[in-house]
Amino acid sequence: MKHRARKRFGQHFLASPGVIRKIVAAIDPHPEDTVVEIGPGLGALTEPLLARLSHLHVVEIDRDLAGLLRMRYAQDRLTVHEADALAFDFGQIAPGARMKIVGNLPYNISTPLLFHLAQYADRIEMMCLMLQKEVVERMVAQPGGSDYGRLSVMLQYRFALEKLFVVPPGAFVPPPRVESAVVRLTPKSFAENGAQGRVKDFSVFSQLVSAAFAQRRKMVRNALAAWGDEVWLVRCGVDPQARAEDLSVADYIRLADALVERSPA
Repeated sequence: MKHRARKRFGQHFLASPGVIRKIVAAIDPHPEDTVVEIGPGLGALTEPLLARLSHLHVVEIDRDLAGLLRMRYAQDRLTVHEADALAFDFGQIAPGARMKIVGNLPYNISTPLLFHLAQYADRIEMMCLMLQKEVVERMVAQPGGSDYGRLSVMLQYRFALEKLFVVPPGAFVPPPRVESAVVRLTPKSFAENGAQGRVKDFSVFSQLVSAAFAQRRKMVRNALAAWGDEVWLVRCGVDPQARAEDLSVADYIRLADALVERSPA
């Protein structure tokens, strides 16, 4: 059966043997690892992963592709979860074990999917993901540049990120109109609270970051005026005249924690 790529699922099937080898090397699968592949498609990554694993989980939204995978591989080697990755509960996979997650993420849902996956950081050993290069550059961006934004802060708070390599359009069938890149995300270990630790209230932290970047052209004393005054900013070591993109992840953590300490309820 020949499968035609479906635009509604953002399907671009990886076909470059060299890129496939580099992704498999980056995920470094060992036989007993719990590995989840998102969007296996035609199985370009599935095959070499299974060659090194005892068992593999895949999440595939396309029922035709899910059916092909079930026909091709035995159930004791491959578990096919026919589901939308955006709504899928990754926590149900091998409870108690830490997962490695790999995949070529659909570009049209990449940002919400990254936020969804971040919810499972405590269960993740490492993620190796391919996305639009522009998205990867935003993920790894440092303070002070236009690429640095809410996505950068929220992911860098929870993960150490490393851009591995760029993938040209010709590596896919059909080729996308943009370049892709592969990024590795490794969850940070939160040993204690503080500038490099877990925030006291993640909801406050998330809302604060969103508010700051919603008005990123404004100085933070104006963008965050509803949250506190200049005294609060200065006490947290933040220049009131700075803009959202100038603040580090540690700055946002201090600001959020100070709010919680001021109003613990």
